[in-house]
Amino acid sequence: MKIKASSALFIKLGPKGSWEKKCIEEENTIRLGFHNPHHEDCLRSNWEKVEEYWSKHKKTKGKITETVSQIKYFYESPEDTIWITFYNRKLYWCFAEKKVNILEDESRVRKVIGKWSSEDIAGNPLNIENLSGKLTKVQGFRGTICTVNEFDYLLKKINNSKLPNILAAENALINLKEKIKPLIQSLTWKDFELLVDLIFTAAGWQRISVIGKSEKDIDIELISPVNNKKSFVQIKSQSTFQEFTKYKMRFENMNQYDELYFVVHTPDQQLENYQKEKNIEVITVNRISELIINSGLVSWLIKKSS
Repeated sequence: MKIKASSALFIKLGPKGSWEKKCIEEENTIRLGFHNPHHEDCLRSNWEKVEEYWSKHKKTKGKITETVSQIKYFYESPEDTIWITFYNRKLYWCFAEKKVNILEDESRVRKVIGKWSSEDIAGNPLNIENLSGKLTKVQGFRGTICTVNEFDYLLKKINNSKLPNILAAENALINLKEKIKPLIQSLTWKDFELLVDLIFTAAGWQRISVIGKSEKDIDIELISPVNNKKSFVQIKSQSTFQEFTKYKMRFENMNQYDELYFVVHTPDQQLENYQKEKNIEVITVNRISELIINSGLVSWLIKKSS
Protein backbone atom coordinates (compact mmCIF):
# COMPACT_ATOMS: atom_id res chain seq x y z
CA MET A 1 0.00 0.00 0.00
CA LYS A 2 1.41 3.36 -1.09
CA ILE A 3 2.12 5.96 1.56
CA LYS A 4 0.27 9.25 1.05
CA ALA A 5 0.78 12.51 2.93
CA SER A 6 -0.36 16.11 2.72
CA SER A 7 3.03 17.51 3.71
CA ALA A 8 6.32 16.56 5.35
CA LEU A 9 8.10 18.02 8.36
CA PHE A 10 11.56 17.41 9.75
CA ILE A 11 11.82 17.27 13.54
CA LYS A 12 14.94 17.30 15.67
CA LEU A 13 14.25 15.12 18.70
CA GLY A 14 15.82 16.96 21.60
CA PRO A 15 18.98 19.06 21.97
CA LYS A 16 21.71 17.27 19.97
CA GLY A 17 19.29 14.39 19.44
CA SER A 18 19.03 13.59 23.15
CA TRP A 19 15.45 12.26 22.80
CA GLU A 20 16.01 10.19 19.66
CA LYS A 21 16.52 6.80 21.27
CA LYS A 22 13.59 7.22 23.67
CA CYS A 23 11.19 8.59 21.06
CA ILE A 24 12.09 6.12 18.30
CA GLU A 25 13.07 2.90 20.07
CA GLU A 26 11.02 3.05 23.27
CA GLU A 27 7.98 5.34 23.19
CA ASN A 28 7.12 5.86 19.49
CA THR A 29 6.47 9.56 19.97
CA ILE A 30 7.47 12.90 18.54
CA ARG A 31 8.53 15.40 21.18
CA LEU A 32 8.90 19.16 21.29
CA GLY A 33 10.82 21.36 23.70
CA PHE A 34 10.26 25.14 23.80
CA HIS A 35 9.14 24.70 27.42
CA ASN A 36 6.47 27.24 28.35
CA PRO A 37 3.30 27.39 30.48
CA HIS A 38 0.90 27.99 27.57
CA HIS A 39 -0.15 24.48 26.58
CA GLU A 40 -3.86 25.31 26.76
CA ASP A 41 -3.38 28.45 24.67
CA CYS A 42 -1.56 26.37 22.04
CA LEU A 43 -4.45 23.89 21.96
CA ARG A 44 -6.90 26.77 21.46
CA SER A 45 -4.67 28.36 18.79
CA ASN A 46 -4.29 31.46 20.94
CA TRP A 47 -1.01 32.27 19.25
CA GLU A 48 -0.98 35.93 20.25
CA LYS A 49 -0.68 34.82 23.87
CA VAL A 50 2.13 32.42 22.97
CA GLU A 51 3.91 35.10 20.95
CA GLU A 52 3.60 37.51 23.87
CA TYR A 53 5.31 34.96 26.13
CA TRP A 54 8.19 34.35 23.74
CA SER A 55 8.67 38.08 23.12
CA LYS A 56 10.04 38.18 26.67
CA HIS A 57 12.49 35.34 26.04
CA LYS A 58 13.76 35.95 22.50
CA LYS A 59 15.90 38.87 21.44
CA THR A 60 14.58 39.53 17.94
CA LYS A 61 11.23 39.58 16.15
CA GLY A 62 12.58 36.99 13.73
CA LYS A 63 13.44 34.55 16.53
CA ILE A 64 10.02 35.06 18.13
CA THR A 65 8.25 34.31 14.84
CA GLU A 66 10.47 31.29 14.16
CA THR A 67 9.81 29.81 17.60
CA VAL A 68 6.04 30.27 17.45
CA SER A 69 5.93 28.86 13.91
CA GLN A 70 7.66 25.66 15.03
CA ILE A 71 5.29 25.28 17.98
CA LYS A 72 2.32 25.78 15.62
CA TYR A 73 3.67 23.05 13.34
CA PHE A 74 3.74 20.67 16.27
CA TYR A 75 0.24 21.49 17.53
CA GLU A 76 -1.64 22.04 14.29
CA SER A 77 -0.14 19.66 11.71
CA PRO A 78 -2.80 17.09 10.75
CA GLU A 79 -2.43 13.34 11.09
CA ASP A 80 -1.62 12.96 7.38
CA THR A 81 1.59 14.97 7.85
CA ILE A 82 4.63 12.76 7.52
CA TRP A 83 7.35 13.43 10.10
CA ILE A 84 10.99 12.57 9.45
CA THR A 85 14.21 12.61 11.42
CA PHE A 86 17.68 11.06 11.14
CA TYR A 87 19.00 8.58 13.67
CA ASN A 88 21.92 6.13 13.52
CA ARG A 89 22.58 7.20 9.91
CA LYS A 90 19.10 6.25 8.76
CA LEU A 91 16.04 8.24 7.81
CA TYR A 92 13.10 7.54 10.12
CA TRP A 93 9.54 8.51 9.25
CA CYS A 94 6.11 8.33 10.89
CA PHE A 95 2.65 9.81 11.16
CA ALA A 96 1.48 11.19 14.50
CA GLU A 97 -1.84 11.38 16.32
CA LYS A 98 -3.39 14.84 16.49
CA LYS A 99 -3.60 14.88 20.30
CA VAL A 100 -0.80 16.79 22.04
CA ASN A 101 0.09 15.98 25.65
CA ILE A 102 2.29 17.98 28.00
CA LEU A 103 4.90 16.27 30.16
CA GLU A 104 6.09 17.24 33.64
CA ASP A 105 9.08 19.10 32.22
CA GLU A 106 6.67 21.11 29.99
CA SER A 107 7.88 19.43 26.80
CA ARG A 108 5.10 18.21 24.50
CA VAL A 109 4.54 14.84 22.85
CA ARG A 110 2.35 13.33 20.15
CA LYS A 111 1.94 9.57 19.89
CA VAL A 112 3.11 8.00 16.66
CA ILE A 113 0.45 6.20 14.62
CA GLY A 114 1.89 2.71 14.52
CA LYS A 115 5.63 3.14 14.90
CA TRP A 116 8.67 4.93 13.54
CA SER A 117 10.09 3.24 10.44
CA SER A 118 13.53 3.35 8.83
CA GLU A 119 12.48 1.29 5.79
CA ASP A 120 10.59 1.88 2.57
CA ILE A 121 7.35 -0.03 1.95
CA ALA A 122 9.33 -2.87 0.35
CA GLY A 123 11.45 -3.33 3.48
CA ASN A 124 14.60 -1.69 2.12
CA PRO A 125 16.59 0.32 4.70
CA LEU A 126 16.61 4.08 4.21
CA ASN A 127 20.33 4.54 4.84
CA ILE A 128 21.62 8.09 4.61
CA GLU A 129 24.31 7.14 2.08
CA ASN A 130 21.58 6.05 -0.34
CA LEU A 131 19.60 9.29 -0.10
CA SER A 132 19.95 12.51 -2.05
CA GLY A 133 21.91 15.25 -0.33
CA LYS A 134 19.04 17.58 -1.21
CA LEU A 135 16.97 15.69 1.35
CA THR A 136 19.57 14.85 3.99
CA LYS A 137 20.80 18.44 4.23
CA VAL A 138 17.63 19.22 6.19
CA GLN A 139 19.28 17.66 9.25
CA GLY A 140 21.54 20.72 9.30
CA PHE A 141 18.54 22.89 10.20
CA ARG A 142 19.42 24.80 13.37
CA GLY A 143 15.91 24.88 14.76
CA THR A 144 13.60 22.03 15.76
CA ILE A 145 10.90 21.71 13.08
CA CYS A 146 10.91 22.76 9.44
CA THR A 147 9.19 21.84 6.19
CA VAL A 148 10.79 19.27 3.90
CA ASN A 149 11.30 20.85 0.49
CA GLU A 150 12.08 17.52 -1.21
CA PHE A 151 8.56 16.26 -0.48
CA ASP A 152 8.00 14.40 -3.77
CA TYR A 153 11.42 12.76 -3.58
CA LEU A 154 10.80 11.71 0.02
CA LEU A 155 7.50 10.00 -0.82
CA LYS A 156 9.03 8.24 -3.80
CA LYS A 157 11.84 6.87 -1.62
CA ILE A 158 9.42 5.69 1.05
CA ASN A 159 7.15 4.14 -1.59
CA ASN A 160 10.10 2.48 -3.31
CA SER A 161 9.24 4.40 -6.49
CA LYS A 162 11.74 5.91 -8.87
CA LEU A 163 11.77 9.16 -10.78
CA PRO A 164 11.51 8.79 -14.59
CA ASN A 165 15.05 10.08 -15.11
CA ILE A 166 16.39 7.56 -12.59
CA LEU A 167 14.58 4.70 -14.33
CA ALA A 168 15.90 5.87 -17.70
CA ALA A 169 19.46 5.99 -16.36
CA GLU A 170 19.16 2.54 -14.77
CA ASN A 171 17.80 1.06 -17.99
CA ALA A 172 20.63 2.67 -19.94
CA LEU A 173 23.13 1.16 -17.50
CA ILE A 174 21.58 -2.31 -17.87
CA ASN A 175 21.71 -1.92 -21.65
CA LEU A 176 25.36 -0.83 -21.49
CA LYS A 177 26.27 -3.89 -19.41
CA GLU A 178 24.69 -6.15 -22.02
CA LYS A 179 26.30 -4.35 -24.95
CA ILE A 180 29.85 -4.61 -23.61
CA LYS A 181 29.69 -8.34 -22.82
CA PRO A 182 30.45 -9.39 -26.43
CA LEU A 183 33.31 -6.87 -26.48
CA ILE A 184 34.82 -8.48 -23.39
CA GLN A 185 34.55 -11.93 -24.94
CA SER A 186 36.17 -10.73 -28.17
CA LEU A 187 39.39 -9.59 -26.46
CA THR A 188 42.63 -11.44 -27.09
CA TRP A 189 43.98 -13.32 -24.08
CA LYS A 190 46.67 -10.66 -23.67
CA ASP A 191 44.19 -7.78 -23.70
CA PHE A 192 41.89 -9.68 -21.35
CA GLU A 193 44.77 -10.14 -18.91
CA LEU A 194 45.50 -6.42 -19.11
CA LEU A 195 41.82 -5.61 -18.54
CA VAL A 196 41.71 -7.75 -15.39
CA ASP A 197 44.91 -6.12 -14.18
CA LEU A 198 43.41 -2.65 -14.73
CA ILE A 199 40.22 -3.61 -12.86
CA PHE A 200 42.12 -4.83 -9.81
CA THR A 201 44.44 -1.81 -9.92
CA ALA A 202 41.41 0.51 -9.96
CA ALA A 203 40.15 -1.33 -6.86
CA GLY A 204 43.39 -0.53 -5.03
CA TRP A 205 45.27 -3.80 -5.52
CA GLN A 206 48.94 -3.79 -6.49
CA ARG A 207 50.41 -6.35 -8.84
CA ILE A 208 53.45 -8.07 -7.34
CA SER A 209 54.41 -10.50 -10.07
CA VAL A 210 53.32 -12.82 -12.81
CA ILE A 211 53.54 -16.39 -11.51
CA GLY A 212 52.77 -18.31 -14.67
CA LYS A 213 52.23 -17.05 -18.18
CA SER A 214 51.04 -18.69 -21.37
CA GLU A 215 48.15 -18.10 -23.76
CA LYS A 216 45.90 -20.47 -21.83
CA ASP A 217 47.21 -20.07 -18.32
CA ILE A 218 47.87 -16.72 -16.64
CA ASP A 219 48.37 -16.38 -12.91
CA ILE A 220 49.01 -13.03 -11.27
CA GLU A 221 49.82 -12.17 -7.69
CA LEU A 222 48.27 -9.12 -6.02
CA ILE A 223 48.56 -7.43 -2.66
CA SER A 224 46.25 -4.97 -0.93
CA PRO A 225 48.32 -2.10 0.53
CA VAL A 226 45.54 -1.39 3.06
CA ASN A 227 45.62 -4.73 4.88
CA ASN A 228 48.52 -6.57 3.19
CA LYS A 229 46.24 -9.36 2.00
CA LYS A 230 47.68 -11.36 -0.87
CA SER A 231 45.53 -12.71 -3.66
CA PHE A 232 46.06 -15.39 -6.25
CA VAL A 233 44.29 -14.48 -9.50
CA GLN A 234 43.66 -16.97 -12.26
CA ILE A 235 42.59 -15.52 -15.60
CA LYS A 236 40.89 -17.60 -18.27
CA SER A 237 39.14 -16.75 -21.50
CA GLN A 238 37.18 -20.01 -21.30
CA SER A 239 36.98 -22.55 -18.52
CA THR A 240 34.93 -25.29 -16.88
CA PHE A 241 33.94 -26.06 -13.32
CA GLN A 242 36.18 -29.11 -13.40
CA GLU A 243 39.18 -26.98 -14.32
CA PHE A 244 38.30 -24.44 -11.64
CA THR A 245 38.26 -27.10 -8.92
CA LYS A 246 41.89 -27.91 -9.71
CA TYR A 247 42.89 -24.28 -9.08
CA LYS A 248 40.73 -24.20 -5.98
CA MET A 249 42.60 -27.19 -4.55
CA ARG A 250 45.87 -25.58 -5.53
CA PHE A 251 44.90 -22.37 -3.72
CA GLU A 252 43.84 -24.24 -0.59
CA ASN A 253 47.31 -25.76 -0.37
CA MET A 254 49.07 -22.38 -0.66
CA ASN A 255 49.08 -20.74 2.76
CA GLN A 256 50.77 -17.59 1.49
CA TYR A 257 47.54 -16.38 -0.17
CA ASP A 258 44.44 -15.01 1.51
CA GLU A 259 42.06 -14.99 -1.46
CA LEU A 260 41.53 -16.60 -4.85
CA TYR A 261 39.88 -14.82 -7.76
CA PHE A 262 39.09 -16.98 -10.77
CA VAL A 263 38.30 -14.61 -13.64
CA VAL A 264 36.74 -16.07 -16.79
CA HIS A 265 34.57 -14.40 -19.42
CA THR A 266 33.18 -17.62 -20.97
CA PRO A 267 32.56 -20.33 -18.32
CA ASP A 268 30.44 -23.45 -18.55
CA GLN A 269 27.05 -23.34 -16.82
CA GLN A 270 28.19 -25.09 -13.64
CA LEU A 271 31.03 -22.63 -13.20
CA GLU A 272 28.71 -19.70 -13.98
CA ASN A 273 26.45 -20.81 -11.13
CA TYR A 274 29.27 -21.23 -8.61
CA GLN A 275 28.45 -19.49 -5.32
CA LYS A 276 31.09 -17.26 -3.77
CA GLU A 277 32.87 -18.68 -0.75
CA LYS A 278 34.60 -16.80 2.04
CA ASN A 279 37.97 -16.46 0.30
CA ILE A 280 37.16 -17.73 -3.19
CA GLU A 281 35.28 -15.87 -5.91
CA VAL A 282 34.55 -16.73 -9.53
CA ILE A 283 34.17 -13.58 -11.62
CA THR A 284 32.36 -14.10 -14.92
CA VAL A 285 31.28 -11.78 -17.72
CA ASN A 286 28.24 -10.37 -15.86
CA ARG A 287 30.38 -9.17 -12.98
CA ILE A 288 33.24 -8.18 -15.27
CA SER A 289 30.93 -5.84 -17.21
CA GLU A 290 29.89 -4.16 -13.94
CA LEU A 291 33.50 -3.77 -12.83
CA ILE A 292 34.45 -2.24 -16.18
CA ILE A 293 31.75 0.41 -15.81
CA ASN A 294 32.56 1.08 -12.16
CA SER A 295 36.27 1.37 -12.97
CA GLY A 296 35.73 3.77 -15.88
CA LEU A 297 37.15 1.34 -18.44
CA VAL A 298 34.33 1.38 -21.02
CA SER A 299 36.21 3.68 -23.42
CA TRP A 300 39.33 1.52 -23.04
CA LEU A 301 37.31 -1.60 -23.88
CA ILE A 302 35.70 -0.01 -26.93
CA LYS A 303 39.07 1.11 -28.29
CA LYS A 304 40.62 -2.32 -27.71
CA SER A 305 37.70 -3.99 -29.47
CA SER A 306 37.61 -1.61 -32.45
